Amino acid sequence: MLESIRGWRSTAFASLKVRNFRLYTIGQLISGTGTWMQSVSLSFLVLYMTKSASDLGIVTGAQFLPMLFFGIQAGVFVDRLNKRRLIFITQGSFLLVALAMFAFIEAGWMNLAWIVAFSLMLGAINALDNPARQAFVQQLVGRDHLQNAVSLNSANFNLARALGPAAVGVIIAAFGISWGFLLNSISYLAVLVALKMMSTGELFPARPVPREPGQVRQGLSYVRERPILLVSLAAVFLAGVFAFNFQVTIPVLATVTYRGGAARLGDFMSLFGLGAIGGALFSASLKRPATVRNLALTSTLFAAALLSVGAIHVLGMAEVSLVVLGAMSIAFNALINTTLQLNSEFAMRGRVMALFTFGLLGSTPIGAPIIGLVVARFSPSWGFIVGAAALAVAALLFGSLALRERPSRREAPNYT
Repeated sequence: MLESIRGWRSTAFASLKVRNFRLYTIGQLISGTGTWMQSVSLSFLVLYMTKSASDLGIVTGAQFLPMLFFGIQAGVFVDRLNKRRLIFITQGSFLLVALAMFAFIEAGWMNLAWIVAFSLMLGAINALDNPARQAFVQQLVGRDHLQNAVSLNSANFNLARALGPAAVGVIIAAFGISWGFLLNSISYLAVLVALKMMSTGELFPARPVPREPGQVRQGLSYVRERPILLVSLAAVFLAGVFAFNFQVTIPVLATVTYRGGAARLGDFMSLFGLGAIGGALFSASLKRPATVRNLALTSTLFAAALLSVGAIHVLGMAEVSLVVLGAMSIAFNALINTTLQLNSEFAMRGRVMALFTFGLLGSTPIGAPIIGLVVARFSPSWGFIVGAAALAVAALLFGSLALRERPSRREAPNYT
């Protein structure tokens, strides 16, 4: 038994042996905790000011609206630029926006219009930051540890999802909503320090793509000609529009269905995050790249988890369901992320991951207002049920692709 545990630990945490990735992971954990503090603070602020799920949907959508319009073009810039330098700029920009939001709340200037404006600023920065960070992972660990590193990144993100909301519920009660924004601005310093401390000589080489016309069209054509990329991105878009609206559905579930406040919301987000950590560690322990059949199964289980949260109206059972939902959502995310990176050439990876970001986050301006209206018109449960239906369609897409594959296992293309 002890030998098995040691073997699992060695496999699950293999990429942490790389010093640059360790630095990156520590910085992202601290920064991610601050980001989730701000995210919960922002949701609670909107609900406190407006008492409206529809307004929360609009604010959530505004955070991702720039990705809808500029997300694909951002992938071209990511392919052209030095990713470490670009991430340094975007993370510093996040710091300044969070600090400005703190100042506006303290000065009494904050209103719904300003919240939407700041959300648009965050979305514009994230349109570049997210695909840059996704594509930077292989430079940190190389191809052999890519799936492990992507999954550990997800575990790190969701550990922050568990820590941040749990802490900010207490902080809001003790010091006020503005402190979530202040602490988030400070947390970005950890990423900036980690990037500065990295050994550039140990980064895996990545030659920037030269500027030339038609690079967006090239990226779209590249995806269209590869069924595994096309189906994976279609599934991500469905999930992004209808399922990954947890910034809307979970706050309303906590405050409306279960009549809680900031502490209840923090508990729900933390439970979701703890489940997501488990899902990410499971993905990290897989020794083989994700298969289409695994993606079909994961999509099905994700749909079932969404349905269970929507159907259960007993607090204790709902809390258990949120843990399962967190696990399945991040397993779905991590497996598709890895599939896209392993099946795309490095020169195209920024554009492919920008399409991934567009599908997952850029679709939110479409999905968040829709889900906000569904929740406001019917109940919070329907926000989860609609997401379950979308994931069932994604499972069918992967199942159809699996049926077209040859019985023999295919190796992923050796793109570097």
